[in-house]
Amino acid sequence: MRAAGLERGYHRVMSRLLLNLRNVPDDEADDVRAMLDNLQIAFYETRPSIWGISAGGIWVTEDAAYAEARHAMDDYQQQRRDRARAAYAEAKRAGTAETFLTMLRADPVRVVVSVLGILFVLVMVALPVVLLRS
Repeated sequence: MRAAGLERGYHRVMSRLLLNLRNVPDDEADDVRAMLDNLQIAFYETRPSIWGISAGGIWVTEDAAYAEARHAMDDYQQQRRDRARAAYAEAKRAGTAETFLTMLRADPVRVVVSVLGILFVLVMVALPVVLLRS
């Protein structure tokens, strides 16, 4: 006889990933934690692995609360996107938006190495085609 709530050895209620923390800025992760606290949605966080295999995440523990958390997350991301776009538009109007030339002036070594890396990859991709044609 199986225990209540178990199906094929697994518990029916599982935590669900709300936010993968790979490349997520600290302020965004903090905002999401605060949002979940304000909504009184139970969650836990997993940290990135030492070797970089797992990026970590914020998980909602109650399956029933996941829909509410997902809806709140969608609203938050839309507001964050709108703020970022407005800030970029304002920076463009003010002439302070980052351009290729400002990046080149600020860090010429990084830009030159990046451009050389891109050119190297393009040559490596095109090389088989050139060799097969001759």
